[in-house]
Amino acid sequence: MNGNKLFLDTNIILYLLNGDETLAELLNGKQLYISVITELELLAYKGITVKEEKVINEFVSQCKTITINSAVKQETIRIRKTYNTKLPDSIIIATALYLDFPLITSDIEFKKVDELALVLYEKK
Repeated sequence: MNGNKLFLDTNIILYLLNGDETLAELLNGKQLYISVITELELLAYKGITVKEEKVINEFVSQCKTITINSAVKQETIRIRKTYNTKLPDSIIIATALYLDFPLITSDIEFKKVDELALVLYEKK
């Protein structure tokens, strides 16, 4: 596991873009990675404004976006079957496991995935 690299769940990005300074401090200086699923979730949000879309795109451009390869597909299937997680969550978890990076999220459901290096963030 690499201590300078973090894989971000969608909720973390939403908190950050809404001005969570504690989170911004935590992520400062880290190499940030996201799943293509996270990018899609952020940009496909119903009611998103042009300004919000621009802010999201600017943030995403500062992250390394990881696409779904065959190893991530197989891991996604295993995670979904084993832990009964939602498909987008399964893809995000599988990608973090594939990269062997800690996943930062506020979703407590991710705690059930034992092998996941999890950073559980509690929004203040």
